[in-house]
Amino acid sequence: MSVPIGQMIAVLRHVAVQRLRGNNHYPLVLMLEPLFRCNLACGGCGKIQHPTEVLRSHLTPEQCFHAVDECGAPMVSIPGGEPLLHPQIEQIVAGIVARKKYLYLCTNALKLEEMLPHFTPSQYLAFSVHLDGPREEHDAAVCREGVFDVAVSAIRAARKAGFRVTTNSTLFADTDPARYRQFFDEVMGLGVEGMMISPGYSYAKAPDQSHFLPRHRSQSLFRRILDQAPKRWKFNQSPVFLEFLKGAWDLECRPWGTPTYNLFGWQRPCYLLDEGYVKTFRELIEGTDWKAYGRASGNAKCQDCMVHCGYEPAAVEATFGSLRGLLGTARLMLLGPPRSPLAAVDEVSKQPAALPPKVLPNGFPVLPILDRVA
Repeated sequence: MSVPIGQMIAVLRHVAVQRLRGNNHYPLVLMLEPLFRCNLACGGCGKIQHPTEVLRSHLTPEQCFHAVDECGAPMVSIPGGEPLLHPQIEQIVAGIVARKKYLYLCTNALKLEEMLPHFTPSQYLAFSVHLDGPREEHDAAVCREGVFDVAVSAIRAARKAGFRVTTNSTLFADTDPARYRQFFDEVMGLGVEGMMISPGYSYAKAPDQSHFLPRHRSQSLFRRILDQAPKRWKFNQSPVFLEFLKGAWDLECRPWGTPTYNLFGWQRPCYLLDEGYVKTFRELIEGTDWKAYGRASGNAKCQDCMVHCGYEPAAVEATFGSLRGLLGTARLMLLGPPRSPLAAVDEVSKQPAALPPKVLPNGFPVLPILDRVA
């Protein structure tokens, strides 16, 4: 795992305070969308399908700051659209950094290199560059040739200028595990702080619906990519979430952990599902029927979703919610994941697939270190 110590402490402090207050529905990351406009038209994106008048609109810096303060999450992610198209993005970034929130500005990097002089390196600011695979796969995903090379150049320029840089990769049904293992080697060679990975989720408005992964195929794919991962790979995600992607750790979605604020208000219930908006964060938390969402609810829209916005908060809760979870996470961080026993057939590779994990009554898997303390 490659997460700054200060960020880890901020999250731990936030979780401890919320638990002491008896608050079970607390945010960890605010997804702040100041605009939907973009300079790409990716086939799997559901954000750029809004009417022209919406795409021309954007939040003011004051609206952004109010959302950050109202939510209180220790981390903020600015997706889009393309945030660097916002005419006041420098003010927005500076205001959030001044609040000592750990900010990840998500960008396709087409404008990043030219915009670097407008920002100041800080421990609280990281550029999260979208790289959805090797050159050919990335350019196909964003529906434009040459974008991969521009992004790589921007990453190098940002690192040279002293900025924190991470990458964000969404994997789809046509992913070749061998090529992506090589791709991760190349990404780490760029000097990035860490990588984020997630399976593609089927946005209802996305033009291309054919490349999204059902859950069982996502697990097969991530097992092939992540099993016995080299130590040189650094992920800006919790080890529990990575085990969840492989089907080796059972988690239930916590959509309130990553609330979304955009042009229409607080989006209900999460960043991926659009089922109405409310004016205040309190109304979002207290007025949403959270039991109607997540895989256990039976909601058909949630059955295949494994995206980080719902499951990373669950991974944090699993880590700090019990002694077994804490010990299991420590074991993953210190020793790496245990080698999975093999059985059955992996539907992606037609090779043996990992057995389902042995789980405890609270839903956590029994890892070797836990067998000795249970």
